[in-house]
Order: sequence, then C-alpha cells, then structure tokens
Amino acid sequence: METNFIDYVKIICRSGKGGRGSMHMHRAKYVPNGGPDGGDGGRGGHVYLRGNRNYWTLLHLRFERHVFAGHGGNGGKSGSHGADGEDRYIDVPCGTVVYDAETGRFLCDVTEDGQIVQLLKGGRGGLGNKHFATATNQAPRYAQPGEPMQELTVIMELKMLADVGLVGFPNAGKSTLVNAISSAHPKIAGYPFTTLEPSVGVVSYRDNRSFVMADIPGIIEGASEGKGLGLRFLRHIERNALLLFMIPGDTDDIRRDYEVLLNELTTYNPELLDKQRVLAITKADLLDDELIQMLSADLPSDLPHLFISAVTGFHLTELKDLLWQQLDTTDRQAMHSSAFVHRDKEITLLQDELEAQGEDGDLFILDDDNIEVLDDMEDLEEMEIIDIE
Repeated sequence: METNFIDYVKIICRSGKGGRGSMHMHRAKYVPNGGPDGGDGGRGGHVYLRGNRNYWTLLHLRFERHVFAGHGGNGGKSGSHGADGEDRYIDVPCGTVVYDAETGRFLCDVTEDGQIVQLLKGGRGGLGNKHFATATNQAPRYAQPGEPMQELTVIMELKMLADVGLVGFPNAGKSTLVNAISSAHPKIAGYPFTTLEPSVGVVSYRDNRSFVMADIPGIIEGASEGKGLGLRFLRHIERNALLLFMIPGDTDDIRRDYEVLLNELTTYNPELLDKQRVLAITKADLLDDELIQMLSADLPSDLPHLFISAVTGFHLTELKDLLWQQLDTTDRQAMHSSAFVHRDKEITLLQDELEAQGEDGDLFILDDDNIEVLDDMEDLEEMEIIDIE
C-alpha cells in the first residue's frame, strides 16, 4: 500500500574533494626572476543536516538517495585561489536520528528547527607552490593535492516529537479523540488497524496555549516481538513527553489491558517507564454512573485516569486540563532529546590505522596518478619524494 508517511530512509552522502594547488612560475616581460606564484586549491563542499519544522516525514528524501557536495576548484597562476565546492544541506524533520548504515553507530540527532549538524567535512584545498619557496629552494616544482572527499552511507529514522502520545489497542478510539480535540483529521472507521501511519494534531488549550498530540497505529499483544505492525511505529512514542493510554470502557478487563500495553512498551524499551502516564477510558457514553464507579475502584490508585467519550464530548475539557497539568510538571525538552533513541545501536567504530616508517624518518611514496594526502598535508617540503614513472 502506498503511503505518504516515510519515517526511514537510507542515503549515500559524499563531501567534495579539495582542489589541487597550482605549481606555476611567474613569467612576465622584464621580470627575469618571477618566482613561484601558484595559488591554493579551494576546499571541497561540506554536507550538513538542517532541522526544518515544515517537514513531518522523510518523504521528500525517498527518491534522493545520493547527496554529493561540490568539489573544490584548482588553484591558478598569480596566486589565484580555487573556488570552494558547493555545500549541500539535507533538510530533515525535527526528531530525525542518524546512524552509520555500515556499523550502526549513532551519529547525530536533529531535534530543533534550524539546527545545523555537519555530517561530512569537505577536503581541504592543496597549497600552491608559492608556499614552499625557501632561501635554498626558490623555485619549488611541487604543490599539494587537495584532500580526498569523505563518503558515508547513513540511515535516517524519524521519531516524532509530540507532547502527548496515544497508546492503545486497535479501535480504542484514538483517532476519534484526535479528530475531536485537535486540528488533525485521521481516518476513522469501525474496523481494526484503521490507522496505518502516525498522525499529529495541535490541541488548542486555554489562554492561547497548545500542545501536540500524536496518534500512532494500534498496538496488539506481542507487538514488541514483531506482531501486528510490530516495532515500526513503537519508536514514535520514545520522544513523547507524556503517554495517554486509551482503553475502551466495554472491554472485559480494563486493568489487564493496561498492563498488557505497559508490558509491550517495557519489553521494547524499559526507559519508557520513566514517562508520565495518564489513562483514558473511552466510550464512556455506553456506561452508567454506577458502572463507572465500580470500574474506577479496580484501577491503579497512582495512575491518573478519566472516563471520556470523544463522540459526545463527555469529559474532553477535563481531559485537556489533566493532560496540561501533567505536562506542566514534565521537562518536555528532555523527553524530546536523544536519551531514548540509540540505546542498543551504539557500536564501537573500528578504524584502520596506516603507519609508514623509514630509516631516516618518514618516507612517503607519491605517484602522479593517485597522490595520497598524508600527515594532514603539513610539512610537505620536508618529505622525501620518490617520483615513480
């Protein structure tokens, strides 16, 4: 089934390589000893991530699987500096987490609008031969090559930033509630799994205040093991500041259903237990006052709860008051942070190190076709250079 909600993409990123420095000698009439005047190469383009609140999914990146920055221009004569390569910016929705696709290593987390993170650094431009003129070598015949480009395949995962996340079984009335108290209009129908993708709505509150509510597809017993829609959407509640559990009032055992939902979240990520929780018993229009009192007595005493009906509007204002009261005591920014996002994905990055040792100090072998930039391109004039034909 085609969907407009994309929360997972894999992209190959590449920065630009640095431009080569110029090896040029100044030649002009009446200037017999012009000397070296080769300019520096331009730096390669960087690759950045940029948070953009106008995006809610990664759909715009679905078919942009390659992001390449521009290469730096080569240096020229008369000290001319090569042009810098064009930088590339990847706009992502707030809540995007980035991993190295090969190692699974956590790279960065974009949580704020306008936040800019440098993903890859462009190669430095090589120095022109004018930098290597000395009293004993006044006409150097070499210049630095530019630094090579960097390449990285990344996986981007969107974990929606919302103040309130709805947790419940299919047909618990989550979409009906979002439709009733927010500006969002998710699909509503009388069969399970009506909601196949998360939706977000802004709930207006008193004194021009508001909070964001996220409706995710229904959870079933065994979702943490891949049943139903599995783990695909459980990640979206990791960043919610508060979890609103929704259980229909006509279910056989409200407390048992709550414990099943809580167990699925705990199995997926035990840190979710640190979040504030509120219980809403839906379809209260089907219950009388005596039954409501009897059901309330069986609920956990330390869990704030409320009987509501999104169809009739019963206790919806009281629900918003309760949610705001709980949010007011919660550090939303901390919950939106990366504390919950890379618990099991951090992998030690193993790096291969190249060591070149010679009897008389460092020995580097360069060939004209493929010049490796070593030792951070410093002190090139002090290296022993062997020209391989």
